[in-house]
Amino acid sequence: MRLGRRQLRETLARRSFGQFAWHVQSSLEISGFHHNYYRLLDEFARGRITRLIISVPPQHGKSLGASQLLPAYLLGLNPDLRICIGSYSFSLARRFGLGVQRIIGTPEYRGLFPDTLLKGMESVKRSDSSLRTADEFDIAGADGGLRLVGREGALTGNRVDVMILDDLYKDQMEANSPVIRRNAWDWYTSVVRTRMHNDSREIIVFTRWHEDDLIGRLSRSENITDLTDFAQLDRLAPGAWVRVNFEALKSGDPTAIDSRLPGEPLWPERHSGELLAQRRKLDPIVFEALYQGNPVARQGLLYGEFPTYEKLPEGVLRTGNYTDTADAGGDRLCSVCYAVGGGLIYVTDVIYTDLPMEITEEQVAGMLTAGGIRSAYIESNNGGRGFARAIERKVGACIVKSFHQSANKESRILSNSSAVNSSVFMPGNWKLRWPEFAADLTSFRRDFHANRHDDAADTLTGIVEMELYEQGRRIRHVGFLGR
Repeated sequence: MRLGRRQLRETLARRSFGQFAWHVQSSLEISGFHHNYYRLLDEFARGRITRLIISVPPQHGKSLGASQLLPAYLLGLNPDLRICIGSYSFSLARRFGLGVQRIIGTPEYRGLFPDTLLKGMESVKRSDSSLRTADEFDIAGADGGLRLVGREGALTGNRVDVMILDDLYKDQMEANSPVIRRNAWDWYTSVVRTRMHNDSREIIVFTRWHEDDLIGRLSRSENITDLTDFAQLDRLAPGAWVRVNFEALKSGDPTAIDSRLPGEPLWPERHSGELLAQRRKLDPIVFEALYQGNPVARQGLLYGEFPTYEKLPEGVLRTGNYTDTADAGGDRLCSVCYAVGGGLIYVTDVIYTDLPMEITEEQVAGMLTAGGIRSAYIESNNGGRGFARAIERKVGACIVKSFHQSANKESRILSNSSAVNSSVFMPGNWKLRWPEFAADLTSFRRDFHANRHDDAADTLTGIVEMELYEQGRRIRHVGFLGR
């Protein structure tokens, strides 16, 4: 019997995830990349791939495909599947879940999968006891449904047939935090993995930030096959992960999975080669991780040459000081005076020393007075509050503000390095005036633990956070000491 046009479209949509996506999402924008991305998701939906890792640049439609369209398609094929979506926050996972519900509620979807129904939809009996909230839902009359979880959330009592992990790190600051990376790994191994069984499937779809993220750790501990041709799926080892990295700008030779020539953008209609080249110039290392899916070990120097000035420009708005007291025996006190104008920071004086506090109190107070500094931020960690009180007694018009810095130091320094290097100006002779300060900055390595001292980098990071990022929105518990 010859099928009508609508019946043919519906038949194709049931057989192919790509056809399904275009059928239920008529406004879907696609490029050549999406054809292969959706084919990978289709191979996963059919069970030919059971463990899949895909890294995709930002704003290329990865979450729409993997965390909204794919769960809806899977529940259409098998309403008994128990699916879980995990992300860095429950609120983001919840947005994915609401997207899945919207798709299932469309007339186009009901025409494809009339037996996949949610409570409250037509044909569902009022007595049906299935669950449907903004946070989770069951398929009416079936065993399947969708559960949502934020990173480090509980999955107690829930069997997981399909696990979808979409961006476990919110941003670069989180990914640079060794504590958060370790917690994410512990959560994955002790919570996510324990809810899975022999036939479970899992997919990880990330924009990458760090070489030690979940994908990086799995790559070091499990069997990974880098897919360049769909024919490889016929000879996969049991339990092997399939990994595909879609670069924003193609760097290697064309493959069956990614046929672009070197230098071609992934989605030129949205992200042109010119736009991507501009982003690469801003921070090549971040671009390599975020857009190319290739976070490299941060070795080499963190900072390039700092811009310099010969005299302060007109229009300087205010002066300030930031002091990082010595946290431990091997640390140095770093106190930096500066001027702010036009969104830039001009270092005017520095004390960088390992002398005891009874000496540095006098030195810092004298520098603040001589420089006419109007406000000073002093970290209160590990004796810093007592130091701040001593400074307050010794200075006149300068307002001293004590605060506790609770954010991870490594994460802060690495995440703000580009802003520090481009926004902080040094006097032309700064390397002669403050040789130890200059030596520690100009030799500061991206491999954070290879550095002997991080006090200079930490102080400049703090100044940028305070002065350029909405007066230190990342720092809590700032307080005036009061006289």
